[in-house]
Amino acid sequence: MFHEYRDLMSELKGKNARFDSLMAKHDELDHKVVNLQNSYAKDEEIHSVKQEKLKIKDEIYAFLKAYQEEDR
Repeated sequence: MFHEYRDLMSELKGKNARFDSLMAKHDELDHKVVNLQNSYAKDEEIHSVKQEKLKIKDEIYAFLKAYQEEDR
């Protein structure tokens, strides 16, 4: 995810509570999607979790972009 921000993500990991929180939520939702896909979950439920995961991914991207611009 976000290869162009790989170094920044490594730098922030464990040092920024907001970033850690967003990443933890993204990972949690990622695991939930996999579990739902491996079960007999309804497509609507899977889609809903994927939408939530995408929202978090957008937040992570916005956070990284803002942090990088702030650091200049």
